Amino acid sequence: MADIHRKVVVLGGGITGLTAAYYLQQYIEKNKLPVELTLLERSSRLGGKIQTIRRNGFIIDKGPDSFLARKKSALRLIKDIGLQSELISNAAGASYIIANQRLHPIPKGSIMGIPAQISSLLTTNLISVSGKIRALCDLILPRKKIDKDQSVGDFIRYRLGEEVLENLVEPLLSGVYAGNIDRLSLLTTLPQLYQAEQKYRSLMLGMKRIFHEHAQNDSRPTNKSGAFFTLANGLETLVEALEEKIHKESIMKSVTVDKIEKSTGKHQYKIKLTNGTIVNTDFIISALPHYALPHIFSTYNIFDSLKNMPSTSVATIAMAFPEEAIVKDIDGSGFVVSRNSDYTITACTWTHKKWPHTVPKGKALLRCYIGRLGDEAAIDLSDDQIENIVLGDLKRIMSISSKPEFTIVTRWKYAMPQYTVGHLERVDKIIKEAQQELPGIFFIGSSFEGIGIPDCIRQGEEAVKNIVQYI
Repeated sequence: MADIHRKVVVLGGGITGLTAAYYLQQYIEKNKLPVELTLLERSSRLGGKIQTIRRNGFIIDKGPDSFLARKKSALRLIKDIGLQSELISNAAGASYIIANQRLHPIPKGSIMGIPAQISSLLTTNLISVSGKIRALCDLILPRKKIDKDQSVGDFIRYRLGEEVLENLVEPLLSGVYAGNIDRLSLLTTLPQLYQAEQKYRSLMLGMKRIFHEHAQNDSRPTNKSGAFFTLANGLETLVEALEEKIHKESIMKSVTVDKIEKSTGKHQYKIKLTNGTIVNTDFIISALPHYALPHIFSTYNIFDSLKNMPSTSVATIAMAFPEEAIVKDIDGSGFVVSRNSDYTITACTWTHKKWPHTVPKGKALLRCYIGRLGDEAAIDLSDDQIENIVLGDLKRIMSISSKPEFTIVTRWKYAMPQYTVGHLERVDKIIKEAQQELPGIFFIGSSFEGIGIPDCIRQGEEAVKNIVQYI
């Protein structure tokens, strides 16, 4: 083995690809392997959607601004690269849902909108009396007999009724996936709901048990800590630290992959770049979006089904104000918006309350979102038009006395892959066929198994574990 020089190429410098490159480099160096690592990234920077702006004392994340504390892969990576002292937990505060043109607190004990405390369901104004009676039928309904994937909408509608689905579950889930509740795969997005129903028969009783288990196993310093973590100087700190630790000569930016084919030469594959360069390699970890794969691997039909996989475009709008401009203040961290409400925004975070360290004293920062499947037209408007629409929505809720000091609009085109019904089965078929036809190539990323930062990091870790078996 010591005489064999092998090459590994990681495609994509988002958090998934960066994680894979970092851990693979660690493994190569620890075991003194004669393996050459290269990371290829299309843009001039690394990190993908993780981008932070530091401006006038503000710390503004343009993409994701935090990650779930209970998913340990992100915490593990942060510890491994020495950023543990930078971790900050969000300030605990109420969250709200706008439904039927009114702002309602999310019922306590809800898990992704599923009531884990029946008393909270009974006392909320989000759900009508008839809607509560229908939801309580979950306590006596039998398990839904189905042996294959189904939509989240069908599942929740059967267990808890239309009103809980529309006013509670859909707004919260849309904030994560920006998708259509009646097309989203239950087994991909919320398998724990299906498992709770199958184990306890009642979904609410099952989620109550899970809620108590989470509380008992919570490893955060105090139970008053929030459910999310970020880094003191923005999430791009993580990207910057990873880039610093990966050897500079291993990173190629501003290069685009055109085609990948098997090679008859010394190495197993040849990667053709759009600039005419050929990169030869033995192994590949692809962290590219799904829509790029059918073109890059056009010689094969393995990825044809990915042409039909939808992706939603979204935008984030950060608005900075003097604190006194927020005339009607609300005690909480933010809100999501149900589809039955007449608003363009889908959610808003009161960043100066959720993450106080990111805002100068005397200032307020509101971070809003627009765009979800079937409702993406506003994203293509000008920055000024988007600002006016968003500000109009906010004034209906909060009573804001002035225009923002500055606004940052960030568009994320086709950024949210949609896990429609049958997603796991389709992905499993693709991976198995790729293992047969393209051995030594591993496919990971948000298009496959989870869109959150911890899920992407976990996939990067797992890809390294798989590839070292070959190396």
